[in-house]
Amino acid sequence: MEKKNNKYTALLNVMKRELRRLVSRPLYLFCMVIAPLFCYIFFTTLMDSGLPTDMPVGVVDRDMTATSRQLVRNLDAFEQTAVVARYPDISDARIAMQKGEIYGFYYIPEGTAAKAQAQRQPKVSFYTNNTLLIAGSLLFKDMKMMSELASGAAARTALYAKGATEEQAMAFLQPIVIDTHPLNNPWLNYSVYLCNTFAPGVLMLLIFMITVYSIGVEIKERTAHEWLRTGNGSIWISLAGKLLPHTAVFFLMGILYNTYLYGFLHFPCNSGIMPMLLATLCLVLASQGMGILMIGTLPTLRLGLSFASLWGVLSFSMCGLSFPAMAMHPVLQGLANLFPLRHYFLIYADQALNGYPMIYSWMNYVALLVFMMLPFLVARRLKEALIHYKYLP
Repeated sequence: MEKKNNKYTALLNVMKRELRRLVSRPLYLFCMVIAPLFCYIFFTTLMDSGLPTDMPVGVVDRDMTATSRQLVRNLDAFEQTAVVARYPDISDARIAMQKGEIYGFYYIPEGTAAKAQAQRQPKVSFYTNNTLLIAGSLLFKDMKMMSELASGAAARTALYAKGATEEQAMAFLQPIVIDTHPLNNPWLNYSVYLCNTFAPGVLMLLIFMITVYSIGVEIKERTAHEWLRTGNGSIWISLAGKLLPHTAVFFLMGILYNTYLYGFLHFPCNSGIMPMLLATLCLVLASQGMGILMIGTLPTLRLGLSFASLWGVLSFSMCGLSFPAMAMHPVLQGLANLFPLRHYFLIYADQALNGYPMIYSWMNYVALLVFMMLPFLVARRLKEALIHYKYLP
């Protein structure tokens, strides 16, 4: 019993020591509280409108008829498109697009209206700057839709002239009616699409960095022996006492972003908030386990921080958010499982978006549990580094 009490006492002493270090260094306050809060607010306000609107485009109207002017007005009526300039020829519009004044332009050649009335298939062209992928893709969609609507309107006029009824004309123009229902994000809101991974991703990156820093700085400042003595010479008591205060702070920041996204901004959360809080706690613990592995593998502060920053930044690409993992090379599909954010993202898709029972995500929970167990692989090496390693600046 006395030995167990000594362990609890040592654990409390290490926690008190770590709390003193946390409040004595502004770096911890910035990385654990201020930086996550800033990122939460920054990303959600940056994409507050959900989709970009009124993106500038130009028009080259060589036809100058009532039909071409109607085309331009209809294009300008789209929410995401704003016709801001008219150009006399394609070269001027191209120069404006290269300067970044517009994201694309719509070209209506001379004789478009006359050819449409004579059913001679006039051709209109549109050019978009896909260097900016989102802007180019959205404008391409609007311009293509405008062209298809104009084509349908011309064909409908011709059918009316031949005596067809409206029902007959529409059945010819659109024999199959498409009824589209976007699931889980029916607003096509980019904030819903991105922020639910950016917020935990930034938190995970900061956990990597702080975990590596808090252990690595003990080696750098030659206080590792004192830390271990406070933990009765046990690497496990020392690690638990050091990281438990971090866990509490980071989990509170996780609760905050979940409350902010699902409670205040009302993002889709079909399974309720409790599964997401559990997933967040698992992500925090898994990230700390990964951080211990990093500093245990490379027990030098600068190398450990480099490892943490590289792995954290790669997580955003490998988690499958921006580019689906199933479309990656098979080797990269396997490597994607080495990133905690990948498993959190899959849990989020199953729980918050689809509302599946938690049992459907059991493999991802097990994967996060494996990340929590990683310190067992490097505990002996880390303890030796804390005792014997001499920091070289």
